[in-house]
Amino acid sequence: MSLEEMENLKEQLKVARNEIKNLRKQITSLNYTQKKEMDAVRQLLQDFQCQNCRNISHGAGRNEGNAGEVETRNGSEIKFAPIGTIRTPFPEKRGVPRQASISTQIEGIIDLTYDTFNNPEHSLEGLEEFSHIWVIYYFHRNACHAKAKVAPPRLDGNRIGVFSSRSPHRPCPLGLSLVEITKIDGSKIHFRGIDMVDGSPVFDIKPYVPQYDMPSKEISHPEYFDTEFINAREAPDGQETSDVLAAAAASTSQGMCKKAPSVVRVPNWVTNANTLTVAFSDKATEQMMELDIRAESIKQLIEGDPRSAYLRTKHKSQIFSFQFSEATITAKFDDSRNAVTVVQVRRTQSTL
Repeated sequence: MSLEEMENLKEQLKVARNEIKNLRKQITSLNYTQKKEMDAVRQLLQDFQCQNCRNISHGAGRNEGNAGEVETRNGSEIKFAPIGTIRTPFPEKRGVPRQASISTQIEGIIDLTYDTFNNPEHSLEGLEEFSHIWVIYYFHRNACHAKAKVAPPRLDGNRIGVFSSRSPHRPCPLGLSLVEITKIDGSKIHFRGIDMVDGSPVFDIKPYVPQYDMPSKEISHPEYFDTEFINAREAPDGQETSDVLAAAAASTSQGMCKKAPSVVRVPNWVTNANTLTVAFSDKATEQMMELDIRAESIKQLIEGDPRSAYLRTKHKSQIFSFQFSEATITAKFDDSRNAVTVVQVRRTQSTL
């Protein structure tokens, strides 16, 4: 066999290996797509019930202690029932922003249920005076398995303890998000800042109060310790009098000159966020105009790279699609240039 023939065979072998590699990637992608479609079918079948059947199943779920009950050591139970439901443009986990602060242009609604209060709108009186709220909710679309170690996207596949991360895969799958109130309409809270899947059950809502929630002992903004502000609010446990609060405020303001501020520390991988350059194809721009979707909203969703560590590092996935409201967004990532292009924004086809 001549040297030229050997080189030709090597080249053909190289091409064959590349084709096999591409086929494996396609099979993996198809398996992932099939699994998601099967999960969607199961969810549709599970949700396809008359209203009476749903009430019965929900009541049975609470009695059986699935998501809202915890058995303590002495045999008693701690029971939780959702106070409402979150409505967002994300029908599935894929593509949901990792933090609420990423999606400040995207709006959602917290719809309080009438099962907790006969007049749920009464529970929201006074909340319009606050700009932000903490929302505690349930990761209802997560598989029920806790992980002691997880792989945050920014660690490129490396693993850390679950309590050193904000992974949704937790022993108690509860979410905590700080969102901005835009409007309160009856028993509904309209807000900006989305990192929840549509239909997430809400367990609690708490107003954001700077002097309690800021992680620094020294507050650089004196207005946070204004005595009128403190006296106008009830203390956290409802016990302190206005005189005690005013005295506490005065002692705190005097001590600010003596005490050094506490330092807020986070690991480097948290602060080293990688922001991608986002571009839109002409086709995607036309489609967004037809569907009345703002480009800034899509940019916020993908500039932080919504791909999981597995898809980005193991699977080397460059094409990524996810649902946003009634549209399916398709983007192509170029990791060598640290960029992403939105290539298509089409109306999601009904699976029914």
